[in-house]
Amino acid sequence: MQFSIGTVAGVIFGYAIYKGLNRIKLEYEGLYPVLISASVLFVYSATELIQGNPFLSVYIAGLVLGNQSFVHKRSNLRFLDGIAWLMQIIMFLTLGLLVYPSRIPPLFGTGIVFSLFLVFIARPIAVFVSLFRSGYNIREKLLVSWIGLRGAAPIILATFPFAQGLADSDKIFHLVFFTVLVSLLLQGTSVPQVVRWLGLDAPLEQRASYPFEFENREQSDSNLLEFIVPYGSNSAGKFVYSLNFPENSLITLIYRGDRHIVPTGKTTLEEGDVLLILTPKGSEDKIRDILSQMETTI
Repeated sequence: MQFSIGTVAGVIFGYAIYKGLNRIKLEYEGLYPVLISASVLFVYSATELIQGNPFLSVYIAGLVLGNQSFVHKRSNLRFLDGIAWLMQIIMFLTLGLLVYPSRIPPLFGTGIVFSLFLVFIARPIAVFVSLFRSGYNIREKLLVSWIGLRGAAPIILATFPFAQGLADSDKIFHLVFFTVLVSLLLQGTSVPQVVRWLGLDAPLEQRASYPFEFENREQSDSNLLEFIVPYGSNSAGKFVYSLNFPENSLITLIYRGDRHIVPTGKTTLEEGDVLLILTPKGSEDKIRDILSQMETTI
């Protein structure tokens, strides 16, 4: 019941925050991170009040909000990313103070058996069952099974028996801590080799960075979106003026390698270019179709 209430509350609160951010017009941009932080606390407290799972509610509200376009989104994401890293540092520092290294050696035998069971049996079974109809092939499921590192979350959960004063809570905490260490050493250090062994390695996708920000607001009739010129595209080698893009669409910037190019009508596109295009809403598919047309050879 708590999970159901938490899920529904997270969706409702997430959309409510999204609508509120786009309607409230604060005078200073710096107040929006404060508003979002206060909203998170409100979601947690309100869900707790209605007997729902507050952690799940906050998580789902974040997913809902993160997939929407709201005012000052980029600056808020940077702020929240910094807060997340700060909380992780504080969390691991606190957890380190709770660990007694002298109490770990007696758990070596049990801990190794428990860790190997989780790594090679429990998690693969859970992954294959959960992703049964996901469309992933066997190699991809094996990779998901292997890279499921157990980190801060289980250690945090292992502190709950401490808070409840349960018997053997100290043993449970140190056993979980040891399991996390084994997982990090065994799985964390071997991920690149496993990826190559499964044939799933791919070049890192380079994300474009721009010297300015643009807010795609709900009330606007245009969006500033990224489009990539695929390799082999018929658009490569053509001038900008000959692309036949939808009316009122404008290429504002071309990201090529490490360079930012302000295009003119006679700028030639190249394969792999990232185009930042200001286009009316509803024209995105036509632009993608134009850029996706491949060269034909006889």
